[in-house]
Amino acid sequence: DVWDRHPPEPDLAAARPPSSWSLGVGCLVSAGRLSAICLQLAQTSAAVTTLLAGLSPVVFLSFALLYLTQPVADLIIYRRLWNLPVSGIGALFRKTAINEAVVGYAGELYLYLWARRRADLTSTPFAAVKDVNIISAMMGFAFTLAALCLALAWAKAPDLGRVFQPVLWPAIVVTVIALSVLAFARRVFSLRRSDLVFVTLVHGLRLMAACGLVILTWSLALPQVALDVWIVLLALTLAGARIPFITNTNLLVANVVLVGMGPTASFAVLLAGMAVATLGAHLTVIGALGAQDLWRVIRKPPQLRRSPRAAVADATE
Repeated sequence: DVWDRHPPEPDLAAARPPSSWSLGVGCLVSAGRLSAICLQLAQTSAAVTTLLAGLSPVVFLSFALLYLTQPVADLIIYRRLWNLPVSGIGALFRKTAINEAVVGYAGELYLYLWARRRADLTSTPFAAVKDVNIISAMMGFAFTLAALCLALAWAKAPDLGRVFQPVLWPAIVVTVIALSVLAFARRVFSLRRSDLVFVTLVHGLRLMAACGLVILTWSLALPQVALDVWIVLLALTLAGARIPFITNTNLLVANVVLVGMGPTASFAVLLAGMAVATLGAHLTVIGALGAQDLWRVIRKPPQLRRSPRAAVADATE
């Protein structure tokens, strides 16, 4: 059983004392996260605000399940690789928020540095983060190619085909290159074969669940839109997510749709609305976890408190 594989759980509070420069960097990074999200939320248009205000609670429930897919999948993976306790999911929520709201792959760097400070968690955090990220990218490319081919075959409206057809061949080329990494797996990957298979299966299930929940959320929000439209927009969203160092994929796709189909496309406003909702979720998660960290430090008995420098570092993680 994966969840009972290693009974002793590491103490996540045990961390190496941070240096003065790492403390300063940690404070700046924390402030930068919140500032980046707030600046993006400030650009919300009236149309997006009106759309979000009119959505039913069922739409937000579906959206919440969609938001949970990434951190829950990461928890299952790192529970096996690191024996990560459930309490460590906060770091995985932060990783997701940093990747999507600040800059792509910055969340992986955060997770590596976070795990490195936990001496009892893992001795080789880089190997696990690297392999998990490579497999995630490869599965993402495979699902993107499948979605693009499905959209090309399914789309009935010529305008939709014209919008996404230019990205089809570049996506195919990049996917073939990414999947060819498997031929050199022994040189690229560091984890055991059984762990690599497990990570691949989890990411595959995550992507299937995420794609299904994306279409469900969109369909609940705009039930009058045909399914082929959602298939095409899903393919565009997946293709946009494959671009390195790009955040707010929904906003990027919304702009592409607006340019290709005009400002009357209601689903473009919906995509922008989902992007705003995602940013709001990131802001809530980061703020709540930060407040929890501060409260944990404040309520500790004085004799058990760490130095002020280490306490602030924990609060800014």
